[in-house]
Amino acid sequence: MSQDMNEHTSANTVTASTSENLPTTEVNEQTTTNNGSMSIIAHLTELRKRLIRSLIAIGIGSCVAYYFIEDIMHILTGPAGKLYYMQPAEAFFTYIKVAVFVGFLLALPIVLYQIWRFVLPALIGMERYLISVIVPISLILFLAGLAFSFFFVMPAGIKFLMGFSTEELQPMFSLKQYFDFVIAFLLPFGFIFEMPLAIILLAKVGIISSKFLAKQQRIVIFLTFVVGAIISPTPDVFSQSMIAIPMILLYEISYVIVRFAMKK
Repeated sequence: MSQDMNEHTSANTVTASTSENLPTTEVNEQTTTNNGSMSIIAHLTELRKRLIRSLIAIGIGSCVAYYFIEDIMHILTGPAGKLYYMQPAEAFFTYIKVAVFVGFLLALPIVLYQIWRFVLPALIGMERYLISVIVPISLILFLAGLAFSFFFVMPAGIKFLMGFSTEELQPMFSLKQYFDFVIAFLLPFGFIFEMPLAIILLAKVGIISSKFLAKQQRIVIFLTFVVGAIISPTPDVFSQSMIAIPMILLYEISYVIVRFAMKK
């Protein structure tokens, strides 16, 4: 009889213990879920804040650009000379597009900073250092590519294309078409100038080496002309060469840096 009472008491104790632990587990799971939800909400709130700040920066940059739109258009249209607009609202909307494009370039450092601040909590010490070095260099190279294209490549390309004019055949550029042509010439060079940074990073992590780069030179020369043919705004060989040749030079510069400057 005493043994039965002890077993009954033990069973009640286990049942009570299980009953006490079950709500605690449910509470912990619910707390974790709540914490996870709060974390997602916090991330979305942070993302919203960074997007708003970036858009405000672009808006302010666009307003500043529109204030100086006459000077900007004078600089942009310099290589082409006299332009025309074919529709009543074409000039107005082109001015707006130019202002937004220039405003984005002006706000680009702020936009990149907002992106940096958003991803910062997820990075560790070394990652933070690398990103803080890579992002400014990438921005400088991108802007250098735009400047190189605008001051050297684009004027030469326009001069070459206008060389086909005769007394019977005179060029008459539309404002909208000319601006689209300018963008098509500028943006590819911005990304092309990122090539040295990409190659150096790949070499730094051991994916490629100077020997690999040396072996691929002929293939790279061929591929640069293929890329030039794809992204060139015009199908002529001159424009394609104006894109391919800088790419080859950037590749060779990257090769020299990887071989000598990064040599252990």
